[in-house]
Amino acid sequence: MLNRSFASLLIVLAPIGLAGAQQVQRAGTNADVPVSKVVLFSSGVGYFEHAGTVQGNGSTMLRFRTSQINDILKSLVMQDQDGGRVGAITYASQDPLAKTLRSFQIDITGNPSQAELLNQLRGARVTVQTRIERLTGTILGVEEKRVPADKGEPVTVSVLNLLSGAMLRAVELQTITSLTLDDPELQEELTKALAALVQARDQEKKPVTIDFAGTGTRRVRIGYVVETPVWKTSYRLLLDDRKRMGQLQGWAIVENQTESDWTGVSLSLVSGRPISFTMDLYQPLYTTRPNVVPELFASLRPQVYEDGMPTESVRTPMVRADVGARSDLRMPAKAVGQALALNAMVVTAAMDAASSVQAIASAMKLGELFQYVVGNVTLARQKSAMLPIVTDSIELERLSIYNGSVLQSNPLNGVRLKNTTGKHLLQGPVTVFDKGGYAGDARVDDVPPGQERLLSYGIDLDVSVDNTKQTQTSAVQTASISRGTLYIKRKLVATQEYAADNKSSREKMLVIEHPIRAGWKLIDTQAPMETTPKLYRFKGAAPAHKVTTLLVKEEWVQGESIAMLLADLGQLLLYSSTTEIPKDVREAIAKAIQMKQGMQDVERQIAARTQQIAEITVEQNRIRENMKTVAPQTPYYERLMAKLSEQETSIETLQKERASLMVRRDTLRRELEEYLGGLKIG
Repeated sequence: MLNRSFASLLIVLAPIGLAGAQQVQRAGTNADVPVSKVVLFSSGVGYFEHAGTVQGNGSTMLRFRTSQINDILKSLVMQDQDGGRVGAITYASQDPLAKTLRSFQIDITGNPSQAELLNQLRGARVTVQTRIERLTGTILGVEEKRVPADKGEPVTVSVLNLLSGAMLRAVELQTITSLTLDDPELQEELTKALAALVQARDQEKKPVTIDFAGTGTRRVRIGYVVETPVWKTSYRLLLDDRKRMGQLQGWAIVENQTESDWTGVSLSLVSGRPISFTMDLYQPLYTTRPNVVPELFASLRPQVYEDGMPTESVRTPMVRADVGARSDLRMPAKAVGQALALNAMVVTAAMDAASSVQAIASAMKLGELFQYVVGNVTLARQKSAMLPIVTDSIELERLSIYNGSVLQSNPLNGVRLKNTTGKHLLQGPVTVFDKGGYAGDARVDDVPPGQERLLSYGIDLDVSVDNTKQTQTSAVQTASISRGTLYIKRKLVATQEYAADNKSSREKMLVIEHPIRAGWKLIDTQAPMETTPKLYRFKGAAPAHKVTTLLVKEEWVQGESIAMLLADLGQLLLYSSTTEIPKDVREAIAKAIQMKQGMQDVERQIAARTQQIAEITVEQNRIRENMKTVAPQTPYYERLMAKLSEQETSIETLQKERASLMVRRDTLRRELEEYLGGLKIG
């Protein structure tokens, strides 16, 4: 009961605690330097500039999220415009609170009790006011004592031992009404510790105080770069059949996720991606040091350690229009129903979405980047806004765009946009309205001024496409021989036919996308409108009520090498009769075949001799086993001996023939190797 906590001691040390709180509060009421300029980049960073005035040796305090402090330390810039100078920049430590509190002379970590705190102040001069007297002296310490109680057993109380002059006084803590530190240094340390507690209440926000030195009233500017949400754009494309122009509206979506309100700021939206990175400059770094025990003998000599990276657009019409039978391809019933339901929507009073929206941003180049500047923007912190930045006419062409990997049976309704706005269009979603009605959604990538992009926003039910007719053939094109290797050049030819049936009553411009395959090139095919890294785009007219076909023909020439010495005779016989191979190459192959056949004949003879020797050897083993059961000097024994002698003669003859054949085989192989090694044809 008598061992009160540090929280209760704040009442005893009230003057000190209030002084600390007032100091923190005064730091927050210094010169106000509000946000005046914001530049948001599409790479996810923003430049913020504050502008205001300071008086004399003034300061201002800005608050940031803890995660932003590294960016502040990396990018903060300041200017005192009227002859002053920038002073120190202070900010709260990133060290844990316990580590920060332990750094002061008075450690208030862990909410110490009065007795524990006063024990830390041993040797300090204090003034103590009790219920009956006022004492000034030096703290010797706090001890626990047992004192008699009015009733019952004695109780334990905490007693402050105080040296007052030449007297040692014992003061029970429960009798103390106030205690004042007479040492200004200790009082300042406790004030700082209390201030650290106040700042630690909001771990996600850290104050940064900037000091300015000078005289009179002066203008100051502060700028920094921090991570911000990426500003986004969304578009509305308004189509009208009566002209080849559309209306494009672009809205910028911006978010104020800072700790400051934006009041009348100049907002710049930059379309570009400057290189930006983060580095941990806020976290204190400590190196590990060894704990060295002092030597109690003669010191050693100091040690010395060694130093330890479109194809050009060609616009040509579709190949032809066939007036024959039309394709009968159909979409799945569910998809048809959904699309027809959408087309059946009746817009009774179409909205003129372009009449009341006007861009509030001016657009301009910013070096290699592009920016939209909006003046006088007011946006409270943690709020978002949509700002119109593009309201321009834009050149376009209506198209039907077919890609079999996207939808096999039908092309998509689309347009080809040419950025004639003079502005850089950032990537984003596009909602398409056709004659006032919703037509679908699309996406567009970044489009610099003057460039073109395709957009698709719905299924074209009026046109069906048949892409099932495909062929692929393979044929030898030519061949050559060099040092025993036969090089075959083979050509693969593939065709793909696209038959587009336009069932509508008006002509349509059709774009067919055909995939690019590695190693293949177009032959006997109309030039594509353009080429991307992954596909060709062919463009042409699809007349009403007709079937239009496009035949894409490609070839791939591949090489094959064959070691003729080791090649199979059947493979060589095939190439020797292939008329596409030059005559001299075929004749050389034929001669090599003849030589290989001669060598193989000898190999067969060698194999036959080896087989015969093996068979005789088996028969000899049988005879020897029989001789073991027959008595010598008998007629049967002598007959077996004669048979063995005859077989031994046969083996010797076969071995000589085989050896001769092996010499012949090696000679023929050497002749073939020399012949093939000297060939160089084609």
